[in-house]
Amino acid sequence: MKRILFYRVSEPYGAFSNFSPHPFELKGKVWPTSEHYFQAQKFAGTEHEEAVRIAKSPMVAARMGRSRARPLRADWEAEKDDIMREALQAKFTQHPALRSLLVETGDAELVEHTTNDRYWADGGDGTGKNRLGELLMELRARLRAGITQSSNR
Repeated sequence: MKRILFYRVSEPYGAFSNFSPHPFELKGKVWPTSEHYFQAQKFAGTEHEEAVRIAKSPMVAARMGRSRARPLRADWEAEKDDIMREALQAKFTQHPALRSLLVETGDAELVEHTTNDRYWADGGDGTGKNRLGELLMELRARLRAGITQSSNR
């Protein structure tokens, strides 16, 4: 099976990264990147959510989200995959070129390849969970089947 590795925004398939500059609308607001949305949802319903949304870059949003100086929502571990799923659906349905890029990967295995993350990525050595890659492949299958409606109504 063909594997497509992605991580850096500047590299091929960099648009699959949560740091890629593809704003989308969700929950009545525009989110600069899927990283902004994902990190902000750790604090949904608090003033911290908006602070993360308006962070100057996805790296700043990530740092804010990872900081335990802010109170993490109690259900985060149970909800984080669905929140990422929601962000990816909005991003890839509101940007037709991204949608095409994702669908055109065919049946290739999509792998976020970095030593920086063992949950969302492959841990750099293939032993990580690669949840971001798995959720992208899941979305690709739904897009192909016509199950996902466009979010830019």
